[in-house]
Amino acid sequence: MRDETLTRTLQRYESAPHLVFWETTKACGLACRHCRASAQTTALPGELTTAEGRDLLDQIAAMEGPRAIVVFTGGDCFERADLDELVGYAVALGLRVGVAPSVTPKVTRESLQRLYDLGVRALSISLDGASSESHDSLRGVADHFRATLDALEMMRDMGFRLQVNTTVMDHNKRELADILALVRAAGVSIWEVFFLVSVGRGSFIREVSASEAEEICHFLVDAADRGLTVRTVEAPFFRRVQAERSAAEGVDVATYFGLGELYRHLHEGLERVPHTERPRSSTSLATGDGRGVIFVGYDGEVHASGFLPVALGNVRERSLGEIYTSHEILTALRAGELEGECGRCEYRRLCGGSRARAYARTGRVFADDPACVRTRPRVALTAD
Repeated sequence: MRDETLTRTLQRYESAPHLVFWETTKACGLACRHCRASAQTTALPGELTTAEGRDLLDQIAAMEGPRAIVVFTGGDCFERADLDELVGYAVALGLRVGVAPSVTPKVTRESLQRLYDLGVRALSISLDGASSESHDSLRGVADHFRATLDALEMMRDMGFRLQVNTTVMDHNKRELADILALVRAAGVSIWEVFFLVSVGRGSFIREVSASEAEEICHFLVDAADRGLTVRTVEAPFFRRVQAERSAAEGVDVATYFGLGELYRHLHEGLERVPHTERPRSSTSLATGDGRGVIFVGYDGEVHASGFLPVALGNVRERSLGEIYTSHEILTALRAGELEGECGRCEYRRLCGGSRARAYARTGRVFADDPACVRTRPRVALTAD
């Protein structure tokens, strides 16, 4: 991303987010071992009512600048009986809408058709393994892998634009090329790779090390040549890797960047994924926790992201626009007031590190992101 484009983007994020994630409920029929939300089978008390949900959408529509993309998520947003009403209201306000359901029996052709008729065109679901053994062991439901692939096929055939979310962790790091092959075969247009942050039930799952995260990011740069947009969540250093790769065209990547066996293994796996001459998609939105991204919890509490459990205010008491533009933590994040290596890094404006991971590991929002190899000490994120 060129400096002038980056500057314009960051200026835009001062007044309004690009993405608003609304955790519509904590209820979910799955029992995912890495669940950020620690979702459960029934809704928690204090969930925003239908009227309060409509008010939240009004608040989002009233924010300055281009209309934000509102992502209805959870838990499982399909657990809300008023989902269609709320989605329809958001569309009527002129908001861009994405829906991120869990793959459960509630995902049917009929339920999806209702969303399509309301104007929804973007759906995202999760795929966290390349086999039933791997995926189902994380999701806690037998045959969920097959159900996920079937859901992707149905959604594609209905005309939805699809995004697959994959959480990368020690458990599945070597499967990423095979997951990409499945994603590509399903006709998915966006692959969003979440780098695990130890929050919620994910606190008991092993993250990848900083060096492994670096090698995975190099693999993801390669993966963007396979005809789909590749993005990361809680790994903004991916944009730094992109920039470094762009400046080193024509080199042997593994040798030039000193990459190890994990990168070589994943890169070799790309041979099973059809190549395309389509130019790489631009993935450098320069968003980060509280910078172009904001998260509203099931109870109206606002957070810089769903992985950063620091409450910033409640939309029942203050408007989302006021919280986003004026809260001191958010303004400091957007100003790049970071500690340590993250604060000194020349990629600070483009990257900024994962604030959620910094907080999870140190208790400080502005600390170094320990998943980046540039921070010191170079802390491995796997357990001893």
